[in-house]
Amino acid sequence: MLIRRLGEMSPEPSRTGTAVRVWAPAKVNLYLEVLGRRTDGYHELATLMVAVSLYDTLEFREEPTGAVRLRCDHPSLSTGPDNLIYRAAELVRRRAGHSGGVDIRLWKRIPLAAGLAGGSTDAAATLAGLNRLWRLGWTRAELAQLGAELGSDVPFFFATPAAWCTGRGECVAPCPLGRPLDLVLVCPPVGLSTAAVFRGLTVPLVPQSGAAVRRAVEVGNVEELGRHLHNRLQPVAERLCPVVASWHARLAGLGPAGQLMSGSGTTVFALCRHPGEALRLGRALHSVGEEGVEGRVYIVRSCD
Repeated sequence: MLIRRLGEMSPEPSRTGTAVRVWAPAKVNLYLEVLGRRTDGYHELATLMVAVSLYDTLEFREEPTGAVRLRCDHPSLSTGPDNLIYRAAELVRRRAGHSGGVDIRLWKRIPLAAGLAGGSTDAAATLAGLNRLWRLGWTRAELAQLGAELGSDVPFFFATPAAWCTGRGECVAPCPLGRPLDLVLVCPPVGLSTAAVFRGLTVPLVPQSGAAVRRAVEVGNVEELGRHLHNRLQPVAERLCPVVASWHARLAGLGPAGQLMSGSGTTVFALCRHPGEALRLGRALHSVGEEGVEGRVYIVRSCD
């Protein structure tokens, strides 16, 4: 098992010489309900998402050949036209009428297929980074609108640290955080396909309300928030990947304010009452891991 305690970094683009660097945060879902099926093939959702201090890092430089070039330190991640970063760069070039190329380097830290929106946050970072590199002057609202063309979770990253998201996830309303949230993430070494999880879902006749979660987040009541954490996709993910249920039970046994799976899995997280409790849980999970349970553990905090 790998345990990491992560500090804060600014997700805003910064320029150093000829390069622009962006830190792309992961997200967790404190509430996720499926309201119905849409005619476009997606599901109607309501979710409360929070950005957390687990970051990918992207660096952007002009590319003299005029091409989009993407390099990554993660060997299994495609760097071709199917990558969301590559698609985001091409989208910006088309909309801006920009003929120049870009060299993009990605340092991948957010686990893949883990319910943390690693691909979506990288796409959002690409939009923001190229906006800065090429001095396009687009607003955050314009970038979010562009992001919705790439993926449902992309617009959220222009409304951090927390937001209530509806539609297929692209309709974003910022939500105030009454206090920073301390969490421990456990990322198993296996991922889940979002499409596979949704295929196994039965849409509820009566959705569970998210009003209590929103109130608890806004006033900073961690105990109340922990009692109302909800993810409609978790039972499906547990059937497809029993390790999700195993980790959820281990977290519950450590006594945090609450525990839940993020997104379509496989990451599960513990909501802690303060940083000291997060450190205690992280250490306890590390000792469990030494007994043969696989997973990466990250001690994180909600972004500013």
